[in-house]
This record gives sequence, structure tokens and C-alpha cells, in this order.
Amino acid sequence: MSGLAVGQVVADKRYLVTRDTLVRYAGASGDFNPIHYRDDVAASVGLPGVLAHGMLTMGTAVQPVVEWLEGSGDDAGVLGWVSGYQVRFTRPVVVDPVVGAEIAVTAIIARLDEAEGTARVDLTVTYADRTVLGKAQVVVTLA
Repeated sequence: MSGLAVGQVVADKRYLVTRDTLVRYAGASGDFNPIHYRDDVAASVGLPGVLAHGMLTMGTAVQPVVEWLEGSGDDAGVLGWVSGYQVRFTRPVVVDPVVGAEIAVTAIIARLDEAEGTARVDLTVTYADRTVLGKAQVVVTLA
């Protein structure tokens, strides 16, 4: 736990999700619900547009924590692993057909437990300056 402190920002990244991303994710996950790729279907059920898959948003949000744990450059090596992860979906991510959608993720150490060798990392996940995942918490077991 050396070098870690409550309140420390361990990641601050942005990810672009495009319609191509949605197609690739649908193929990988098997989730071919047309609200994820057809504007007309999304509109017919009252949605503001084509939505990113919830699990895609959730997976994207944890990615900077995984990257931080893997380290890079002088920090290369495994710092630990994700041993727990939870979120509450609060708003959809609408993916524009031309510009896509940018998801911003900030990861901050919220709790350190030296006895357990764990840290809780809280995520702030936004799209268009609005939170899309609430109570997004990652439990990390430190190596």
C-alpha cells in the first residue's frame, strides 16, 4: 500500500464509443437488441437515440483501473487485480451516428484496508457532463 493515499486520483481517461464500437460489442456479447444500432427502433420505444450497451459502458469504466494496476513505463508490473466491481446504471449513453459518445472516467482511491490488502476505488463516469454510472466502486486486491 506504499505510495497510495485516500483521495489519490489513479486514472483520468476518456473513451470514444462509436456506432462501430456498438457493432463490435454486439458481435462479441451476442446482444443484438436493435436499440443498440437502429435509430428507428430506439425512437419507437421512446429512447433519445441509439444507446450503448450497459455492460459496454460498465466494462469501459473499469478499464482505466485495470490499466493502472498493470502499470506502465517505470511502474510496469502488476500492482494487483480487480476482485470486486459494482455499479448502478443511472443514465443511458446515447451514441450519435456521426460523432459517437465520449465517456469520461475518473478513478480515485476511496478506502485502503491494510489488513485485507485491498483498496476501494470509486469511479466517476460521465457522458455529456452527466453521471451515467452511480455508486461505481472497484475493489482491488493489491499484490
